[in-house]
Amino acid sequence: MFRSNIRHYGMFIALILIIALFQILTDGILLKPLNLTNIILQNSYILVLAIGMLLVIITGHIDLSVGSIAAFVGALSAIFMVNMQMPFAVAFILSLLIGAAIGAWQGFWVAYVKIPSFIVTLAGMLLFRGLTMIVLKGQSISPFPGAFQKISSGFMPDFFTGGSLHLSTIVIGILLSVLLIFSELRTRKNQKKYSFEVLPIGLLTAKLAAMIVIINVFTYVLASYEGIPNILIILFILIVIYSFVMNRMVMGRHVYALGGNEKAAKLSGVKTKRVTFWVFVNMGALAALSGLIFAARLNAATPKAGVNFELDAIAACFIGGASASGGIGTVVGAIVGGLVMGVMNNGMSIIGLGIDWQQGIKGLVLLLAVAFDIYNKNKTA
Repeated sequence: MFRSNIRHYGMFIALILIIALFQILTDGILLKPLNLTNIILQNSYILVLAIGMLLVIITGHIDLSVGSIAAFVGALSAIFMVNMQMPFAVAFILSLLIGAAIGAWQGFWVAYVKIPSFIVTLAGMLLFRGLTMIVLKGQSISPFPGAFQKISSGFMPDFFTGGSLHLSTIVIGILLSVLLIFSELRTRKNQKKYSFEVLPIGLLTAKLAAMIVIINVFTYVLASYEGIPNILIILFILIVIYSFVMNRMVMGRHVYALGGNEKAAKLSGVKTKRVTFWVFVNMGALAALSGLIFAARLNAATPKAGVNFELDAIAACFIGGASASGGIGTVVGAIVGGLVMGVMNNGMSIIGLGIDWQQGIKGLVLLLAVAFDIYNKNKTA
């Protein structure tokens, strides 16, 4: 059972080992409430991009333009909210629609004109980086309205009075634990109903116990500071929605089928061009959301925003178990891959490693992750 799910469990184990290593090397600083909150805030926009990038990679494509799209949409949102005094909600929705329109533009060239996604998105990277500099005229625009800033810097209010602890966060941790138990038992029941292989009850109990401990320790640490950040709520909603779509809906099955074998998918009735088109529309919308999150955290729109975002998102997907040839990958895996990168960045910064060493180590980790994927694929074959 473990061998057949090595991609799924391997990255969880790697993340736990990396956290334990840096917790020791940083003398306990890594998992302090303030630093744990900072890790979430610092990596939120990359995790949003990783979700969209995962779908693109599963279909066998790549998107190099997401960093430039994030910067461009962030710049437009500053013009809307700061210069034009547009209401926050209107500017937010308009920015997401612009991102989706950009994704549709690129998706058209990839899906219907059959230009390789590498070329289309490379052109998009250059185009929208240039447009960002044009609309900003080489200058930063700030500050954003307070309501917009709370997307990245705000926290969920506490509905109880818990003194030094954020009791609402503790309650949410307990509720998530109950939902996890219910979901796992329900999944096991359905698998047994259709004679699928299931974990022995002892291993299932151990798995649930470990996950419940992790959830409640995580929420307790957050409760010791300011509670759950708003951006974590947004991320959780995205993870739930996209996991449901990819695992339970026809659209998700079509995405996997397209990435696994495009010709077979087309012969099976999958409208491959339409699926590819909407995957890029989705990527554009999530790139826009990432740009808005980054702009809210920085409280400014700058010409240099979004630099290397695309590389971090791609790395998160591959480290999280996505296959370079398409057809394989999970939303949770992409999030875990992004957290691996984020924890490594944070831990190496705390212990004082220079940016040169950090870049080298991250590159090595990415290479090993893809090599691990190729090894498993060849072994299975």
